[in-house]
Amino acid sequence: MSLRIERASVNVEESRCLVAELWAEVDRLYENAVPSRSELSGMEDPRASFVIARLHGEAVGCGAIRPLTEVISEVKRVYVQPHARRTGVARAIMDVLEQLARETGFTGIWLETGLRQPAAIRLYESLGYTRIAGFGDYKDDPLSVCYGKQLSETRPRGRTSRG
Repeated sequence: MSLRIERASVNVEESRCLVAELWAEVDRLYENAVPSRSELSGMEDPRASFVIARLHGEAVGCGAIRPLTEVISEVKRVYVQPHARRTGVARAIMDVLEQLARETGFTGIWLETGLRQPAAIRLYESLGYTRIAGFGDYKDDPLSVCYGKQLSETRPRGRTSRG
């Protein structure tokens, strides 16, 4: 498998398309009557990063981190196109996001996903994330589930490269 995870701008067409696909899927899953806004705030921060996953050169997924606090990074917009799921792409995206968080001085990483996304929940739990109290906009959302993880000093072994 030829998989590459590379940093990218969230504001280029390729990134916007992946994020729009993510939100269309979320809107379907949660039966949202009004389409969700797909903007991602906080990416101008120097400690924020957006990545694109390329499988055989084709953009098939994305993910981002941004500062939540001085020491906690928040994972945002993890998405893999349906045809590329169950191939390790999401795990590779998360490995790179965790490494980027370590490199920029974060000691913890938090995220939110939804109860109607059991594959995402399984992924995060398999990566060592544990349930935490809801935070920010998710504090009182009954369909949200939040996770956190302490980041170790060393990079986990993985099968990916990043550019």
